[in-house]
Amino acid sequence: MLRDEIISELFSKQDIKYRDFQVKLIPHKTVEEMIGVRTPELRKYAKELLKREDIGSFLAILPHEYFDEYQLHAFIISGIKDYDKCMEEVNRFLPYVDNWATCDQLSPKVFKKNRSDLLKQIKKWLKSKETYTVRFGIGMLMEHFLNEDFDIKYPEMVAKLRSEEYYINMMIAWYFATALAKQYDAVLPFIEEKRLDKWTHNKAIQKSVESYRITPEQKEYLKTLKIK
Repeated sequence: MLRDEIISELFSKQDIKYRDFQVKLIPHKTVEEMIGVRTPELRKYAKELLKREDIGSFLAILPHEYFDEYQLHAFIISGIKDYDKCMEEVNRFLPYVDNWATCDQLSPKVFKKNRSDLLKQIKKWLKSKETYTVRFGIGMLMEHFLNEDFDIKYPEMVAKLRSEEYYINMMIAWYFATALAKQYDAVLPFIEEKRLDKWTHNKAIQKSVESYRITPEQKEYLKTLKIK
């Protein structure tokens, strides 16, 4: 069975010190749920597994037992070249994603060439009740729609989101900090007009001030916009 083969291979790549370090960073994960395989090893292994004709049998097994399986699963999906197949796997996988690391590692390369359909999917993800589905949707807007395809309606979509979830609000802040770096003049009014909730607003400013892509003058101005 492919899954048994994969688990055996993951344990052969285990790094105990890395596992013990990583378990402190991922909420709600225990040492028993983590093998401790480093990310470059997982990426490399995912590329090998993508060539397997039976890889679908592993992708069909959800939920997984180990955090490392989820990470591997995310990297495998990210490498699928057929857009429809990739999107099908993403939507099957997202409800099982339960941490920021797996969510943020999921970044299909094929999305870049299919932005119009991707945008429709993003709008659905942003309406989800699942924390990491919403976080993923914001992340995809940040990754694919802040450059040549930018439109003011995209930050408007993100600014309208309201959540009690830390990992959603942190991603909203990250989105606006990145948007300020890439589309400063267009996005600045969202901060000036205080369109975000207080915590997210201040966190977006903090992240912008920490960014090397924001000029010293812009940073000084943004500091004056903090909500006390």
